[in-house]
Amino acid sequence: MNLEQARFNMVEQQIRTWEVLDQDVLDLLFIVKREEFVPAAWRNLAFADVEIPLGHDATLFAPKIEAHALQALQLKRHEKVLEIGAGSGYMAALLAAHADHVWSLEIVPELAAMARDNLARHGIGNVTVESGDGLAGLPVHAPYDAIMVSGALAVVPRALLDQLKVGGRLFAIVGEAPVMTAQVVTRVADDGWRTVNLFETLAAPLANAPAPEKFIF
Repeated sequence: MNLEQARFNMVEQQIRTWEVLDQDVLDLLFIVKREEFVPAAWRNLAFADVEIPLGHDATLFAPKIEAHALQALQLKRHEKVLEIGAGSGYMAALLAAHADHVWSLEIVPELAAMARDNLARHGIGNVTVESGDGLAGLPVHAPYDAIMVSGALAVVPRALLDQLKVGGRLFAIVGEAPVMTAQVVTRVADDGWRTVNLFETLAAPLANAPAPEKFIF
């Protein structure tokens, strides 16, 4: 496989055509080598428009979802970020390139170790991978300028919304199959949030995410 041609095709055919036009985001996808964060057995699909299995029921988002999240969050160099679900460490690496520091919470110890190893191997020093249930957030470092939820949720937990700064943004894929919606939630006041729906999609649920409530009539 010609890796650079495959990377170029991913950006131009999948991502740009999906209305990701922020040049900083597009440039970053050439810098952070996605294939180096993909398990060896799936490396031939590193640039495909699919979710990639990471083991332990976790997946890597499709590339266009990752790119849309970066575009929606509009990170700045001085900002601090919380990621829920470290996976292989790839999304944390992308976030870290545009932020001051990233804390990434991972509930599966084996995935936390994978993420730490991948990030260390690439010399990315402004990411801290913590082991724990991300649905409670990480209050010790709150409030955050941005929160990235790297897995689908039935609903966004209030605990995460409360850990945003005023002006802070959260990206999440919300709902249940067959209809989920990518959203960016902005905290506009101490007790106010604004939600913008970006697009409909499907994604694997976050580990330990609560099932949606079922109503009995």
